[in-house]
Amino acid sequence: MAVTKSHAPAGAASKDAIATLIADHRKVKELFKQFAKLKDKDDAEDEKSSLVAQICTELTIHTTIEEEIFYPAVRKQIEDEDLMDEALVEHAGAKDLIAQLEEMTPDDDLYDAKVTVLGEQIDHHVKEEEGEMFPKAKKAKVDTDELGAQVAQRRTELKAQFAEDEDEDEETPTKPAGSRRENEKPPRSV
Repeated sequence: MAVTKSHAPAGAASKDAIATLIADHRKVKELFKQFAKLKDKDDAEDEKSSLVAQICTELTIHTTIEEEIFYPAVRKQIEDEDLMDEALVEHAGAKDLIAQLEEMTPDDDLYDAKVTVLGEQIDHHVKEEEGEMFPKAKKAKVDTDELGAQVAQRRTELKAQFAEDEDEDEETPTKPAGSRRENEKPPRSV
């Protein structure tokens, strides 16, 4: 992979990887804000379930892209193994909560608490990425345009995979979207 920043051809659909990841951060933060507004609202189970399913999907796609594409490229260029290792550990914690939430429904004990804690963990993670990792990647001249093209392609693949999973879920009558119980497919692993 080239180290210097490339210039995408005019009209290219991909954008800088860092800009794409920051846009993901903003989108998920907004979803968590929407959930917070529903926490004390009566009869909001369907809305909560839908939002949490969206949060889990967005975070799963985002973490997969970072772990498969962005982090390896950055790790090669910056000299901060601790920062990169901590990011992976933070992802593991988020994945654990996502898996738990995918097994739950809004009326389960600790559902709201787990969503709230996941949001807090993501906020912390975003601050480290945007405040430390992204500036170091820019300083090291990581080719964020090339990575942006890879990110865009992988996102398309993952979204298609999630759409297939949802279509399969709809064929089998189960709990509301975003919740899984025994005798159902395991959470999506990507």
